[in-house]
Amino acid sequence: MSDIKRIGIITSGGDCGGLNAVISGAARIAYHLGIESCLIPHGYAGLYNLSNITPVVIDFARADKIHSGVAGSEAGHSRVKISKINNVHKYEIIKEGLKKHNIDGLIIAGGDDTGGVVVDLIEHGIKCIHVPKTMDLDLQSYSVGGDSTINRIAKFTDELRTTGITHSRALVIEVFGRYSGHTAFRGGLGADADCILIPEIHVDYDIVYDHFKQTYVNRLMSSDVKGSTYIIVAAEGVKNSKGEFFADASDNLDSFGHKKLSGVGKYIRQHLEDRMKKDSYWELILKREGIYVDDIYQHPEIREIQLGHLVRAGATSAYDVTFGKQIGGGAVLAMHKGIWGVTIVGVEAEEIIYIPTQEAIKQRNVELKEIAFYEAMGVCFGREPVQYKPTFRQHVGEIHRYM
Repeated sequence: MSDIKRIGIITSGGDCGGLNAVISGAARIAYHLGIESCLIPHGYAGLYNLSNITPVVIDFARADKIHSGVAGSEAGHSRVKISKINNVHKYEIIKEGLKKHNIDGLIIAGGDDTGGVVVDLIEHGIKCIHVPKTMDLDLQSYSVGGDSTINRIAKFTDELRTTGITHSRALVIEVFGRYSGHTAFRGGLGADADCILIPEIHVDYDIVYDHFKQTYVNRLMSSDVKGSTYIIVAAEGVKNSKGEFFADASDNLDSFGHKKLSGVGKYIRQHLEDRMKKDSYWELILKREGIYVDDIYQHPEIREIQLGHLVRAGATSAYDVTFGKQIGGGAVLAMHKGIWGVTIVGVEAEEIIYIPTQEAIKQRNVELKEIAFYEAMGVCFGREPVQYKPTFRQHVGEIHRYM
């Protein structure tokens, strides 16, 4: 059994749903075990400056004030890579701060960048446990924040359909997710999107255009009020024809080497518009349906929309609240047992499940074999549909639970 008496809790990287649940779960289990917990504000920046700040003690009364259902983090965040700090004594400075405040170990919530720093800290003798957090869902395990983001993408996309149908517009909805397509994939499916474009698939825009044209026209002709729409959900990490990401040129790299990805929605819109302008079919069909106007309305209008930080703000889903409490509390229990340098991936009955952090932070992409299942339902993914060929097996033993 560990002799841990006081722990520090850090949330780092991008904000998302479930982080306050992690804090609440960790603080409440710590209180139950007679361990004092405190918040170290501003992520790794706060950890580096710990000697000059006062962590916030979370006793039961303070924990009671943390609303698990609110996204973001009461602790605050920063994007700081400790190894990039230009001070040869940086790790000693951190250890001095921890010693000053009698902090025996750290629970750190974050994604692959944050987890990479956890590995670095462990190698330098600083006791840490990693809690998986990223709305991108690209870790090896489920990460808190993913379900909340998917639900918000689906909600906003579904609500935007009303403006699309009112104006008979096609909409290209660009969403966060960085280099993997999990959020666009799941969020788009949840909103009945017609087309979902993800980084894992090299997009053929002729295929997207043909699917758009057929779907849009079918809806137009079957509507008694001649209304139609078409919805594309696109991951920000979809690349251009040269295999390049769309990045805001005005943005500097953060300490992890990332640029803000932005602009794929505009790129997709331009591809579709270029093809529409060359396609005489639109004049024929829009004139027949009484919509065409010379030099004004010669083809459907397409708008791109960036949901941006809306998908990581606001409310947390019930799943993320529950999961956040599990892994936050589970991290304290593991620490109490003397377990360090791991990522807590779940709590099942009386088992706290963990894996090595170095394994947890390896990037996981969308499984392309699953895409064919949804192509069979008519969803376009910017490629020639692949036939779905399922195999079948009877499960033997205990059924793995989602939670």
